[in-house]
Amino acid sequence: MYGNSSPFASHGQRASNMYNRVGVETDVLQASPHRLVQLLLDGAHDAMTQSLGAIRAGNVEAKGRALSKAVRILDEGLKAALNPAAGTLALDLRDLYAYMSMRLTYANLHSDIVAVEECQRLMQPIREAWATIAPASTEQRVAA
Repeated sequence: MYGNSSPFASHGQRASNMYNRVGVETDVLQASPHRLVQLLLDGAHDAMTQSLGAIRAGNVEAKGRALSKAVRILDEGLKAALNPAAGTLALDLRDLYAYMSMRLTYANLHSDIVAVEECQRLMQPIREAWATIAPASTEQRVAA
């Protein structure tokens, strides 16, 4: 009933939550731009996975929180970081992220598992491609 940030959560739950938050903040502060995008992609995927569990469990609050997080990552993180002047790929990604945000909002309103799973399927090739180019970008920095 009460989340980890609740004053009614156990001390251990709050400490664990704080420890996890410090770990994420440290990773973000030390991350390369490539790693930041990877963190955003992973965060959106994880939030969608959490929403699926919440929908299946009938937990409306957790579903709303997870889907809102996924939409914010898409809109305020991934879409906002794109440079439309970079060309067609950036514009296509912008449109895809907008579509996914719309579908996740629909999923939130209707507890639609199919819409969430669709967004996960759409995001998976992007996550895989991004992970694939990581070693190449690291090698370029070393060679420079």
